[in-house]
Amino acid sequence: MDSSKIKAEEWLDPIFDEETRSIVSEWIANNSPELEESFYKDLEFGTGGMRGIMGPGTNRINKYTIGKATLGLANYLIDQFPDEDISVAIAYDSRNNSKEYANISAGVLAANNIKTHLFRELRPTPILSYAVRELGCNAGIVITASHNPKEYNGYKVYWNDGGQLVPPHDKGVMDAVKKVSSFSEIDFNGNSDLIKFIDDSVERSYIEKVKNIIPKDEVADLSMPIVFTSLHGTGITLIPKILHEIGFTKVYSVKEQEIPNGDFPTVDSPNPEERSALAMAIDLAKEKNAELVMGTDPDTDRIGLAIKDSNGDWILLNGNQSGSILVNYLLENLDPDKADSSFICKTIVTSDLIEKIGKHYGVRCFNTLTGFKYIARTIRENEGKLSFIGGGEESFGYLAGDFVRDKDAVISAIIFSQIAAKCKAEGISLYNYLLRIYEKHGVFKERLLSVTRKGKAGLEEIQTQMEQYRSDTPSFIAGEKVVLFTDYLQGKSFNLLTGEEKPIPFESSNVLQFKTENDSLITVRPSGTEPKIKYYFSVRENENLAVESLLEKAELHLDRLEKSFV
Repeated sequence: MDSSKIKAEEWLDPIFDEETRSIVSEWIANNSPELEESFYKDLEFGTGGMRGIMGPGTNRINKYTIGKATLGLANYLIDQFPDEDISVAIAYDSRNNSKEYANISAGVLAANNIKTHLFRELRPTPILSYAVRELGCNAGIVITASHNPKEYNGYKVYWNDGGQLVPPHDKGVMDAVKKVSSFSEIDFNGNSDLIKFIDDSVERSYIEKVKNIIPKDEVADLSMPIVFTSLHGTGITLIPKILHEIGFTKVYSVKEQEIPNGDFPTVDSPNPEERSALAMAIDLAKEKNAELVMGTDPDTDRIGLAIKDSNGDWILLNGNQSGSILVNYLLENLDPDKADSSFICKTIVTSDLIEKIGKHYGVRCFNTLTGFKYIARTIRENEGKLSFIGGGEESFGYLAGDFVRDKDAVISAIIFSQIAAKCKAEGISLYNYLLRIYEKHGVFKERLLSVTRKGKAGLEEIQTQMEQYRSDTPSFIAGEKVVLFTDYLQGKSFNLLTGEEKPIPFESSNVLQFKTENDSLITVRPSGTEPKIKYYFSVRENENLAVESLLEKAELHLDRLEKSFV
C-alpha cells in the first residue's frame, strides 16, 4: 500500500468531519488521482506561512491543516513569551472559506489561552500589519492566497514588529508546526471570551496616517478622473473612501468587481499584473476619459497600474516602472537635509533604476533577498538610526513610511493617484513623468517569465532545473558572455573572467543570478508560494537615442534573453 493511501486512511478517523471522511473514502474506493495529489506530502509551512489548493488532505488547505499551523504557532508563542499575556491579530480576505479559517484560527488560539483581536469583516493585509503594532500584539495572521486562482487559500504569519516571519522565528514556527504529530492534538473550541473584534479606532488611525503621506501644499488636479477595481477583493473597503477624503472628486469603481467574491467571476485570475484582470477597468477609463487605472489583488497588498502612452493607448506598467515612479516621487519631495539620515529599499530582482534614483537624491538604497519580509526586517534593523522613505519589489508590492511593515496597496494607490493628479496640474501625463525619469537616469527595462510546473512531478522538475543551472553554468546567454555568476544558496559570487570567488552578504536562498558583459541581469528562482520557476530579465540601454526608441530596443533585447531560456 503506498504512503498516500496510508495517510488518506488516517482521515477516515471520527476526529475528522463527516464530509471530509466521505470525500476521502470515495477517493480511496475509486483510486482517484486526487488521492496522491492531496496526500503525497504534508503541505509545507514555509518561511512565511503556507498556501495551497483547498480540499481534504495533508497537502491541502482545510480546517485541519489551518488548525495544525495555528497550534504550532501557539506553542511557539508560548515558548517565546512565557511571562506575557499573549495576543494575536487576525485578518482575512474575500476568498472562499477565508472568514471560516480566520475563526478556526481564533478558536485554536483561544484554546491555548491566547487572546485574539479579530477584524469583524474582510480587510486588506497591510492593515493587519498595522494592527499588530498598534495593538501591541505578539503576532498576526492573515488568511489569504494573494492573487492565486480561486481554488487556493493560504495562511501568513506576522511577528510583533508587523513584518512577516524572518529568521530565527520563521524556522522556529516551522519546527513547532512539524512537532504537531497528530490532528487529534488540536482543540478547535477555545474560550470565546478570549476572542475580541478590533475596534474601529484602529482603522481610523491607519487612514489618517495614510492621508498624511501626501504633501499638504502640493498643487494637484483632484478633479482628474481615476478608475479603480478591487477585483472582488478587500481594496473596496478602504481605497475609494480615502481618495474621497483626500479630495478626489471623480473616483470611478468597476461596479461588477466591487462585490467581494472568492470565485472572482469576472476575471480568469485576480492578478492586477495581468491586462485581462484590468480589462473592465480600462474600458471604464475610456468611457470616463480617466488618466489612471488602478487594480488591487484580493488582499490588497499588490497594485497594478494602467496609463495612457504618448499615443493615447492604454498600457500596463510593470512592477519596476511603478516602483520607480513611486520612489522618485517620494525622494523629490524629501527635505534634502534629511537625505543622509534616510534610506530606500528594494529586492535583488527589482530594477537597479531605483537604486540609481536614490543615489541622485543622496539617499542610500539597501538590497534584500526576494520577499517583502526582508524589507520589513531592514526597516526594523535601522529604527532609531535611519528613516525609511519607501521602496518595494518588482512583483507589484510597494510601501511608503514605516507604520506598516508589509507591502501596502492602499498607501500605494493614494500615492499613485496624487502623482497622476500632480502631473495633470502641470499639463503632463504620468507616462511623461516616467519618460523624464528615464531621460535623467537611463532606460532600464525588465521582464518576468513564470513557468508553471504543477504537482509532484512539476516540483521535481523545478528542482532538477535549478541544479542544472548551478552545476553547468552557461558561458553565454543570447550571445552575451556571462561575466558574473552569483549563487545565493552557496552564498558566493563567481567572476567567470578571473576565476575569483567572493562571499555575498545575504543568507542562503535558492536563487541564481547571471550578469553579462552588456550589463544584462538574469535571475532564476523557484517561487516560494506557487508551483513555478521564475526568470527575471533586466537590461539597460545607454545609446544616444530618444527614450522611446531605447524602450523599443530594450524590448527586443529582452526577447533575445527570454528565448535563451524557453
